[in-house]
Amino acid sequence: MMAGACALAGVLFGAADPAWAQPSSCGVVLMHGKWGTPQSPYLRPVAEKLAPHCKVILLEMPWSRDRLYDRPYPDALDQVRQAVQALRQSGIRWVAVGGQSFGANASLAYMSQIGDADALLPLAPGHVPEHFHQDPDIRRSVDEAWRLVAAGRGDQRVEMTDINQGQRRSIRTSAGALWSYFNPQGWGNMGLSARDSRKPVPVFWAIGTLDPLYGAASQAIYQNLPAHPDSEYREVRASHANTPAAAADALVDWVLARLRP
Repeated sequence: MMAGACALAGVLFGAADPAWAQPSSCGVVLMHGKWGTPQSPYLRPVAEKLAPHCKVILLEMPWSRDRLYDRPYPDALDQVRQAVQALRQSGIRWVAVGGQSFGANASLAYMSQIGDADALLPLAPGHVPEHFHQDPDIRRSVDEAWRLVAAGRGDQRVEMTDINQGQRRSIRTSAGALWSYFNPQGWGNMGLSARDSRKPVPVFWAIGTLDPLYGAASQAIYQNLPAHPDSEYREVRASHANTPAAAADALVDWVLARLRP
């Protein structure tokens, strides 16, 4: 596992705002998408609108543009766990975990593997390893990673051409890290993570009508989550990148409604 200082690397959004002098009743941990950063312009509208009400932590995750899968999925979820714990230790009782694209994927994985969040905020969920595995080049690299892991050589480096919304990028990382994110039946499989969620919590799910996952694919994942009367499935007219901005006002209203006595 990563050391605590590294695990919490990211941005405490709005920390200079005078409103932060008052105790917050909620905390939100947000994760950027593939090849993004904690300063992601896609999450900024959500963070800005949540900041007057909640403490917001924006984490840099292993799939950022500077890290490119430098640590496996268990370490990524440990980053989130430590951020959730830090918020609770500050006196906050209600903590939500969410993100955009790969960050949304990780929020589902977090709830299935650790499960201590009070709500989930998946925005434009993305990263679908079971679909990527259909690409011959990706499948070769992922299958090679699995062979190395099975042989006890998970530290050996593997090359792969990653895909992000039609863009391709060469990456090189350990077989263990690559397998942890791209195993088609692993933690990156959102349908399985949703099904295996450790407890029912309210979920605010936002999907854009111009998103590649829009429609039956998105609905199938959402329907695998444990039912909760406060969950909301919201469709917005937006692209994959712009969904958080389009859903930001509704998301803040939804969060505040969860906090009312």
